[in-house]
Amino acid sequence: MTANDSNKDTLTQHSMTGAEALVESLVRQGVDVVFAYPGGASMPIHQALSKESRIRTILPRHEQGGGFAAEGYGRATGKVGVCISTSGPGATNMITPIADAYLDSTPMVAITAQVVSSLIGRGAFQETDVFGMTAPIVKHSYLVTKLEDIPRVINEAFYLAQSGRPGPVVIDIPKDFQEGSFVPDFDDEKDLPGYDPNVECPSDRLKALVPLILSAKRPAIYAGGGVISAEASDELVEFAELAQIPVATSLMGIGAMPETHPLSVRWLGMHGAVYANNTVNEADLVIALGARFDDRVTGAVSKFCPDATIVHVDIDASEINKNKKVKYPVRANVKDALQVLNAELKALGCKRERYDVSRRAEWFRQIEDWKEQYPLSYEERDGYIAPQTVIEELYRQTAELDPIITTGVGQHQMFAAQFYKFDKPRRLATSGGLGSMGYGLPAAMGVQMAYPDRLVVNIDGDGSFLMNVQELATIKVERMPIKCLVLNNQHLGMVVQWEDLKYDSNRAQTFLADAHDDYDPTHQTPEVIYPDFPTLCAGFGIKCERVTRQEDLAAAIARMIASPEAYVLDVMVPYDVHVLPLIPGGMSYKDVLLERIAGDGKGRKASDLGKTLPSAL
Repeated sequence: MTANDSNKDTLTQHSMTGAEALVESLVRQGVDVVFAYPGGASMPIHQALSKESRIRTILPRHEQGGGFAAEGYGRATGKVGVCISTSGPGATNMITPIADAYLDSTPMVAITAQVVSSLIGRGAFQETDVFGMTAPIVKHSYLVTKLEDIPRVINEAFYLAQSGRPGPVVIDIPKDFQEGSFVPDFDDEKDLPGYDPNVECPSDRLKALVPLILSAKRPAIYAGGGVISAEASDELVEFAELAQIPVATSLMGIGAMPETHPLSVRWLGMHGAVYANNTVNEADLVIALGARFDDRVTGAVSKFCPDATIVHVDIDASEINKNKKVKYPVRANVKDALQVLNAELKALGCKRERYDVSRRAEWFRQIEDWKEQYPLSYEERDGYIAPQTVIEELYRQTAELDPIITTGVGQHQMFAAQFYKFDKPRRLATSGGLGSMGYGLPAAMGVQMAYPDRLVVNIDGDGSFLMNVQELATIKVERMPIKCLVLNNQHLGMVVQWEDLKYDSNRAQTFLADAHDDYDPTHQTPEVIYPDFPTLCAGFGIKCERVTRQEDLAAAIARMIASPEAYVLDVMVPYDVHVLPLIPGGMSYKDVLLERIAGDGKGRKASDLGKTLPSAL
């Protein structure tokens, strides 16, 4: 018996409070950091945490920040991120991160304190039905109704959060159960009737698909975030190289296939590369791996991959045939499925090659033509810093440092995904399914806590950055050396883009600076900038530098990277830049817009003008 085992045995023989049992259960799950904001109902938990040296408790400045930090931790590591709040508004403030984790399949356990059990349902001070509120956006919700259940519930919650398709689990614990004492049983068996994430891999069915794969003339792989969740990136690369098939990823799948690999066509969808969308939509065989055919990828579902035979491999049976009917549905763990396919391909004599044009000469030639004809490109204008240039310069200076990038949501998010090339999984943490502004800064906290010695860069927009800017205080106090690159256009850029496309460029509460009567919207950089980020950051004790000239950009980024402490780089960029290419919602890949279009000021909208644009093909 080891000393650690002896310590555990001693613990199980002594009475503990519910809060102490909760914290010990977290330790036994391997938790080393939690993001927790205290309040009246959760004070017993925080008292227990304060006495536990094996867990570092980070105090966010807002519960939403704590939730997104737990998400960032989970996204970067694949382990369960943990956030804790008090009852009522503390719990409701975490609902957005919980929903975000649900849509992006991020493993997370959110622990919320509740009023004493005798007051539940009586409208007590700071009582909310967290169990009911979160039911549609979690893998499972718990309301603890028995003190002795706490160890078992924690054990089950962690198992649920990280097994099968990962996701968030909520545990609501009344205050009296946190304070009550009992002798805990930490080895209490899980009781999860009906839940079995251990899917048996249908090897014979997968092997039967190999002749189809080898005979396809224009095959394509569509890889989603499920490949990363399953830790199957190596198997994906091997499969692509054995079968010589081009790979497109979803936004959430970025990094599953090295984007500098010759078989990569980057990512597809609304703002994805034209050649990625063309490759998948013009394929005769599409192999979808851990992807859910969401609308940002498919556009008009009826026009997505119109002539392709589709194979869909996913661990979640509910995703198969939900959005797109497929000919060959396969419920399996993606990693297991790829291992079966790779073994069969090798048994049939397929050799692994990085890029063998001769094996699919006509198809690869077509893809190379698309890449040459429709590269990811942008306009550069004298006197202004193009936001895409900022991302390219960041990539040039940091690619070899292997950083982890987080983003907020908006144009900057798309520019980051387009112009920073990710060659490894779990190097990009971004809000995909929910599209939550304010995600980037707190998510970076979670990433930095998981990897304290790694370079972590949050790429943000001025609007998204402001939504959780209070977390600069957490970053300063906890000495996190996070770097923030803010693309500041003084506007809600993505909404402005849609105002240009649909509403004759009429600005409806999308200008974030001082909208005085004589404001001239043609000015790219307003004379008065609100907020003044260097002044704001100074109040948090964070170094901030503003860049307004292209010639100063490279040196400023170098200073940011070299800083041993947190650093905010405020880069002024034009507000009228559009994220291109763009496939308007509900349309097909052939309706892609390749040029910036706005209303002509005479009532004609971009949707009318755009009809004259040539399609991608």
